[in-house]
Amino acid sequence: MKAESSTAAKPVRCAIYTRKSVTEGLDQEFNTLDAQREAAEAFIASQRHEGWVALPDEFSDGGFTGGNMDRPGIQKLLRAVEDDEVDCIVVYKIDRLSRSLLDFARIIELLEKHNCSFVSVTQQFNTKNSMGRLTLNILLSFAQFEREIIAERTRDKIVAARKKGKWTGGYPVLGYDIGKDKKLALNTDEAVTVRQIYELYIRHEAVLPVVQACRQHGWLTKAWISGSGRRMGGQPFNKPRLYSLLTNPLYLGKIRAGSELTEGEHPAIIDDGVFAKVRSLLDRNRRSRGGNVRNKHGALLKGLLYDAKTGYAMAHTFTKKGNRLYRYYVSTQAAKEGWETCAGASFPASEIESFVVENIRQMGKDSELQQAVLEETDAFDQPAQREELLAAMASFDPCWNEMAPRERTRLVELVIEKILVDSEAGKLAIQFRPSGIRTLLNEGNS
Repeated sequence: MKAESSTAAKPVRCAIYTRKSVTEGLDQEFNTLDAQREAAEAFIASQRHEGWVALPDEFSDGGFTGGNMDRPGIQKLLRAVEDDEVDCIVVYKIDRLSRSLLDFARIIELLEKHNCSFVSVTQQFNTKNSMGRLTLNILLSFAQFEREIIAERTRDKIVAARKKGKWTGGYPVLGYDIGKDKKLALNTDEAVTVRQIYELYIRHEAVLPVVQACRQHGWLTKAWISGSGRRMGGQPFNKPRLYSLLTNPLYLGKIRAGSELTEGEHPAIIDDGVFAKVRSLLDRNRRSRGGNVRNKHGALLKGLLYDAKTGYAMAHTFTKKGNRLYRYYVSTQAAKEGWETCAGASFPASEIESFVVENIRQMGKDSELQQAVLEETDAFDQPAQREELLAAMASFDPCWNEMAPRERTRLVELVIEKILVDSEAGKLAIQFRPSGIRTLLNEGNS
């Protein structure tokens, strides 16, 4: 009698990942995360004939957004993949793993490198085959589209509320408290301090003496308790913090809605005349400090621009036509080897500088850059320091307008490592320097 030979299927180790964006309901005995895991376990059980087995390890993120990778559960899962401990990741829906196309592409690249597949319980596909990968890309595109639509609606809703004079949240400022109705309420003691600071600036006509006076009086920035119970703010005044206070339209009783200012529901602390006087002095001082720049033509990006294709530096140059000055950044390869050696060797200086300036102003809104700065400062494990640092980065935008040219030039030198210009693709890539940003923040705190 001939014996039948059989080969057991190789076990497919399946890691179940679950996520919910908010913490609401997670204290229930059977919550959303439990439901996701139960559905995934049932799916794995249906594939038992293929050798699928669910790993006992829990990879879960409750109360974390899928818009970034700053989640302990996903990081634990990816480490397991890198250690070749997982053969397949199972989720309830693909957006549980990530809502970012860029992050998802990086995850899939890692999975392919370690021969690990990805399966969604409710969206039938498997990245082991080409059709599954196509389906995944289509679903991801729609998930990203949905996320952007939600973000646009949220922004529109905020702008609409601000146009009605409503305060829509954010860090509280000196002079106001946040009432139980989530509206700004006057803090009379702090309002007196705010008025004194404005009067001091009108008297001294300079920021530094006012900073020194604030420290002599023991005046601090607004202190408050965050939603998580952490004590925030309450810091000594420095130049950026003082600029922010002296230029904040909230003190006029107004709310900024996009590029417009509308009458707010909260009472004013500073009258129009005083605010206008301070603004005039700030503008005058900024112009008068503008004489000392890197060169007489103010090449903001000198020494920072490089051709992405050749690696050659781009030098600042100019030409005159009549009384008009035209500034350019030119590839040094063209100057050394001839213009025919490189395409697109010259760029208008004002266009590149405007693009870079806009990116600097938006540093406080760049989540990847924020993460890099936090890593540079080891602030991840210190929540209070983390929130204070993010608040400081957010102050770059309002402070830029108040800086003299030489101050702006030094800021650019500190925060930017290199700028790569790709003339063929028409792209500009800015490499920020997290350590320089940290240095700048330290100087601001000193």
